[in-house]
Amino acid sequence: MTMDRMLTLGTRGALAVVLVVVALVPVLCTTFFTSQVGLTSLWLGIVAVSLTFLSGYGGMVSLAQTALFGVAGLIAARLSVESGWDPWAAALAGILAATAVGLLFGAVASGSQGIYFLIITLAFAQVTYFYFAAVPTFGAHEGINGVRPPAVLGDPVQDPARMYWFLLVVSVLAFLGLRHVSRTAFGLALQGVRDDPVRMAALGYNVRLHRILGFTLAAPVAGAAGVLSAWSNTRMSAGSISLAIAILVLTTAVIGGLNRLEGAWVGALIYTLCDTYLRGWTDRFTTWLGVVFLVIVLVSPGGVVGLLGSAGSWLRHRLAGGAPPPAAPSTPAPPVPVSSGGAR
Repeated sequence: MTMDRMLTLGTRGALAVVLVVVALVPVLCTTFFTSQVGLTSLWLGIVAVSLTFLSGYGGMVSLAQTALFGVAGLIAARLSVESGWDPWAAALAGILAATAVGLLFGAVASGSQGIYFLIITLAFAQVTYFYFAAVPTFGAHEGINGVRPPAVLGDPVQDPARMYWFLLVVSVLAFLGLRHVSRTAFGLALQGVRDDPVRMAALGYNVRLHRILGFTLAAPVAGAAGVLSAWSNTRMSAGSISLAIAILVLTTAVIGGLNRLEGAWVGALIYTLCDTYLRGWTDRFTTWLGVVFLVIVLVSPGGVVGLLGSAGSWLRHRLAGGAPPPAAPSTPAPPVPVSSGGAR
C-alpha cells in the first residue's frame, strides 16, 4: 500500500471518528452541553453555511442571511403559537416565505458586486430587523415566547437528545445538498461568474440570473436555521436578527473558513464554546473574540479549516520523505477551446 493511500485512509478514518463523536454528544455529554453548545452550534452552522455557499461559490458576501433566518423563524413561531398551526406546517410556511424574500433580495442586490453588494444586503438586514421590532403581530421587541417543536423531537431544554440528532441530520443534508449543487452545471457556472463575470457574460451566460438563483437557493437554508433556532430556544424575537447577530454569522463563517462549507460548523462550534465558557471570565469577551478573529485571519485566511488543510498537506509532505512537488512544465499547455453553446 502506497503512502498516499495510507494517508487517505487515515484521513477518512479520522473523519469517521469525528462524525461518531459528534453523533454521540447527547450520550457522552451533559444535558446542559447538548442544549447550550450542541444545538446552538448546529443551527448557527446552518445559517452560516448559507453565507459560506454564497461567498465561496458565488462571490457574494451577504449580511442578509439573518434577515431570511428571522423571516422564517418569526413566521413559524407566530403561526404555531398564535394561530395554532401544526409546527411542521408552520415551519414549511416560514421557509417558503424566507425563500420568496430571498428571491426578492437577490433580484435587487444581484446587480451589484463587492462592497456595494455587502452594503445592500446590510440594508436589507436592518430593514427586516426594524420591521419585526415595530410590528406587534410578531411581539415587537419582546418577540414570541412558548414556541414548541413537534412532539416527536421532545423537549429541547430538559431532554435535547432527539432535537440534537434532528439538527445534526438537517446539517448533514444541508452540507451534502449545497456540495452537490456546487458540482452541477449550475454550480460550476456560478463559480465562473464568481471568478470572471465579464468572460462568462461574453460566453452567453446570464450573470445576473445565476446570482439571483444562487441567492434564492441559499435562502431556504437560512430559513431552516431560523425555524430550528426558534424550536431550540423556544422563542424568537427581533433581537435574534439584529445587526450584531448578522456580524456574528459573518464572523463565524470567516473563523471556520469562508470558502469551505464545513467551516461554517467549525466556526459555529468555536464561537459557541467561547460564548458558553469564556464569557463569564472577562467583561471584555467581545474584545477577546475580535482578537481571536484577527489572529485566525492573519495566520490562515482560509480559517480554521484552511489551517487544518495546510497542516495535513505538510504532514503528507513530511511522511513522503520531504520530496519536492513536481515542477511545472516549462511550456504552457495549449489552450482548451471553449464552446459558448453549453448549459446556461
